[in-house]
Amino acid sequence: MVNKKPALRRLFALAAASSGLAALTLLVGCNDSSTLDQQILAGGVATYSTTHLTRFDLPAPTLTDGEKADFYAGRALAHQPWVKAPTSTTARDGLGPLFNARSCLGCHIEGGRGTLPADDTEAVFTAFVRLSIPGEEPQLGSVPEPTYGQQIQTQATGLMAQLGLPPGPDDLKPEADLRIDWQYHSHTYPDGSVVELRKPQLDLRQLSDGALHPDTLFSLRQAPGMFGTGLIAAIKQADIDALADPSDTNKDGISGRVNQVWSASEQTMVPGRFGWKANRPDLEVTVAAAFADDIGISNPLFPSQPCTRAQLLCQQQPNGNNSDGFEIPADLLELVVEFLRHTGAPAARLTEKHNAGQMAFNLAGCQQCHEPSFTTSENAPASHLAGQRIWPYSDFLLHDMGPLLADERPDFQATGSEWRTAPLWGIGLQKTVGADLSLLHDGRARSVEEAILWHGGEAAKARALFEAMSADTRRQLIAFVEAL
Repeated sequence: MVNKKPALRRLFALAAASSGLAALTLLVGCNDSSTLDQQILAGGVATYSTTHLTRFDLPAPTLTDGEKADFYAGRALAHQPWVKAPTSTTARDGLGPLFNARSCLGCHIEGGRGTLPADDTEAVFTAFVRLSIPGEEPQLGSVPEPTYGQQIQTQATGLMAQLGLPPGPDDLKPEADLRIDWQYHSHTYPDGSVVELRKPQLDLRQLSDGALHPDTLFSLRQAPGMFGTGLIAAIKQADIDALADPSDTNKDGISGRVNQVWSASEQTMVPGRFGWKANRPDLEVTVAAAFADDIGISNPLFPSQPCTRAQLLCQQQPNGNNSDGFEIPADLLELVVEFLRHTGAPAARLTEKHNAGQMAFNLAGCQQCHEPSFTTSENAPASHLAGQRIWPYSDFLLHDMGPLLADERPDFQATGSEWRTAPLWGIGLQKTVGADLSLLHDGRARSVEEAILWHGGEAAKARALFEAMSADTRRQLIAFVEAL
């Protein structure tokens, strides 16, 4: 019998090199039984080529002309900066008055992950700090810090703040200057190999409104990638639920849980799927919350400005509200949602040389949480999202990752040591688009290897098996993950 696998791989390579996205999608029906061959089309027909990749927020190749028009209009809204109100640019004014970025792409670098500075001489701009105090608040997921709320905003619309000059008494100031002091230590493998690890120590300087509550809980969160989110949204909840084992009934040490979160659109508790702690239910709420919290743009789901009752000067600032009382109306908000929904997923770069790495990945048990694939719902809102076998490598469940990664800050039902399994697709492409690799919720890991070595809790056994591997096998496992 003729082995068709090498020929098939050559077809994939030719498609990626010569015809790009369209040619890749023509091969969807040609996959044989090889797992690696199947995974090249990580997003099914919504997979885009990674040849000459310069950004992640690329459209699914099979969009119709109408869908493409909405996609690029939404991408423009996500990319263009908002400005302080009032201005003649009424469609894009209303920034702040307190904010972390002027646009969505200000944190999600070219649609990918954020990155963190190398030391405390540089301020943090593509990550933020979540705040809370002990207690329960069902609709917010945690009790806000009394003065600064649920998030530190590191920029403000005050004139002096915009000019980078010392503010006057009546000039609105950023809530804080956020820096990171990295703490380093060495990790030694059983074979004697040594790798340097780092963890962040927060340095919040120049707090604008006095001291924080003495019981404040902090969580540094970096911006995740924006690609493939429409495909993730199209996964059937029942398929995610089927992977949950909160009581570890099978006694394998893995007990993933579904977070239950408040939906601002449905006004009820629903399963969480997006965010580092699965604290957002769907794309609509995720986008609307980011506009409100990160850019200070009021919208139909989150109509309030990012000022607490204690921040009187913030409350006095002009806004860019329209006649309905929002700075971004429902139709423009939906354009950004549709942009995310129709963003494709990058093709995997897998070849035969990655077979050993995939075997090592499975032998370590990584696939127990990083579930390789799902088939999306047939009822998804677009044909390129429906019925697709996709390879995100996540179960989208909460897992206890142990004390080393714990922020001790609950978020709805997620405990202070639980995190949603991060998807692995596209993980090796970050440097391709011009950003340093920073992994895990707080960006501490500068490589896949470092990220694995921080795993604990439910993942402690997998980490120990990885550590016990030979150096060559560890490199093969890492190369496999980087090719996803």
